[in-house]
Amino acid sequence: QVQLVESGGGLVQAGGSLRLSCAASGRIFSINAMGWYRQGPGKQRELVAIITNGGSTNYADSVKGRFTISRDNGKNTVYLQMNSLKPEDTAVYYCNAAGLRSSVWNTKISDYWGQGTQVTVSS
Repeated sequence: QVQLVESGGGLVQAGGSLRLSCAASGRIFSINAMGWYRQGPGKQRELVAIITNGGSTNYADSVKGRFTISRDNGKNTVYLQMNSLKPEDTAVYYCNAAGLRSSVWNTKISDYWGQGTQVTVSS
């Protein structure tokens, strides 16, 4: 069984910073991509940032230049450094592990989600 545990959310004033972490644990051989998604009040879940196991990244236009995603493959951990936060960044942030393989002998890939962490930015 694979678990993703997020941490680092909280309440911050506009212009402030937060750093989210997400650690994947369990039976893991490899993870193709890890990413962060968010869901604001009354909104659909949207991609914030994603990073492949090779280090390629992609960001939502709304966070480019303010957020930075990074990854420690050895620890199966992904981070999201969020700077210059705005009230519209308020949301529940979810970690995702995509294309996870449990062992070298198992070619089945699966996706997993964390439980979510609340980020609230006050104006």
